[in-house]
Formats: sequence, structure tokens, C-alpha cells
Amino acid sequence: MHLEIISPENQIFSDSVKLVQVPGTQSPFTILKNHTAIISTIQKGQVRVVDETDKTFLFDVKGGIVEVLNNNIIILAD
Repeated sequence: MHLEIISPENQIFSDSVKLVQVPGTQSPFTILKNHTAIISTIQKGQVRVVDETDKTFLFDVKGGIVEVLNNNIIILAD
């Protein structure tokens, strides 16, 4: 899967990943390979990313939108 995290100021992250956890507005959820297509809002919290080498990254967000389509994930974060 490929993940991009973008803020209004710049691109925060762009790389291949194994797992992404986001603070969804209704509830937190995890995105794995071949996840169904989805567009969802996210609330204030942390986005947790595990890359292909099993390194974990944490990104604080104030809110935003996540889109998953064909193993491509885009997070537009505040």
C-alpha cells in the first residue's frame, strides 16, 4: 500500500506501508492491504503508521479526511 499524508503547508509522509490506524470521527479504524474503498472524516488524535520495514510512525492530527482506493491511502490532515 502507498500512503500520503498531506497538510495545507506540505507533504508530511509518503511511502509504502503495511498498516495505518486513523482516529475516525465515528470510531478509530485500521487500514490494511486490500481494504475496501472508503472516504471518511478523522478527528483530533494520532495517525499510526507501520512501514514495510516495521518501523512505526505517529502523527498528531487535528482532523481531516482519509481516502482509501486500490491500496492507495491519502490523508488530508489539519
